[in-house]
Amino acid sequence: MRLEHTVETLRLATPLRISRGAMSERDAVRLTLSDDRGHGRGEVVTSPRLGVDAESVALALTRVADWMGADDAVALRARLPELRAALPEALPVVAAVDCAVHDYLATVAGVPLCDLLGLPRWDHVPTAYTVGLGTVEEAAASAARVTATGFTVLKVKVGVPDPAADIARVRAVRAAAPAAALLLDPNGAWDAPTAIEVLAALTDCAPAALEQPVPAHDLDGLARVAAALAVPVIADEAAARVADLSALPPGIAGVNVKLAECGGLDAALVMIEWAAAARVGVMLGCLVGSSLSIAPAAHLTGIARWVDLDGHLLLADDPWRGLGGADGTLRRPAGPGLGVTRR
Repeated sequence: MRLEHTVETLRLATPLRISRGAMSERDAVRLTLSDDRGHGRGEVVTSPRLGVDAESVALALTRVADWMGADDAVALRARLPELRAALPEALPVVAAVDCAVHDYLATVAGVPLCDLLGLPRWDHVPTAYTVGLGTVEEAAASAARVTATGFTVLKVKVGVPDPAADIARVRAVRAAAPAAALLLDPNGAWDAPTAIEVLAALTDCAPAALEQPVPAHDLDGLARVAAALAVPVIADEAAARVADLSALPPGIAGVNVKLAECGGLDAALVMIEWAAAARVGVMLGCLVGSSLSIAPAAHLTGIARWVDLDGHLLLADDPWRGLGGADGTLRRPAGPGLGVTRR
């Protein structure tokens, strides 16, 4: 099989600021796995937090080429755990390769990806829209704008140094979007007492969930927050990989599965099975990327409690089409595999 890649820059419609920093653009590396029978695609997006840049992607792909050898896609799918073990420092690249393998197999078989994976077939699902850090006025305006177009779920970024500012921003979003479900996400910026204090102050805003309130390494703090709050607490950065799951404290309500962080669909299925056994919910999250990188996770939404797949909706110009979502609802693209097509 052949593995080829191209690079393009994805620009956000508006810079997105979270507690870790801000972004206005990312490079996307598109992978195409092909032979005479067909092709499959995947995308890896550069991320300073994950240590992924164009140079590291190119280096990882040389190792992927050695790993592939002369195997066909069926054999490659069976060997994906081996690839994750070989490239633990490049799981976003592994995820893109994994998605290309699965897209190829589903496309050649003439079925949507969710059918290949043996998961419930999805047709449409609401997704959250991210309201980034900014002024109270900016947050309220963003919430009013997107709920007017049809969004019913908002992810509100919090985690600035002054908790009072977070409280004011969430209150403004609630006033602007009184019927929306609010997911609060400080990206691990709080300590346990701050998380508990802020959520107590926001009881009247009825948050639907709280995502990763404390740093990923603070599992005791995560346990304290989960035990103290009636609001569901979701582990994100603390549950990035399969190996992280066994250390999670009891009391959490869910785990955020991001393909780029866990290593792709093969690893995501392992995490989903773990969540089912542990009786916790699954959130499907993403990085900012095109519809090509969002579509694989969208095919998992038949099992998700929370869906946060708006990465393509934050772009000024998405080079792929098929998922929709501008009205708050993702829809399964027509056709086999991922189903998305190039504009």
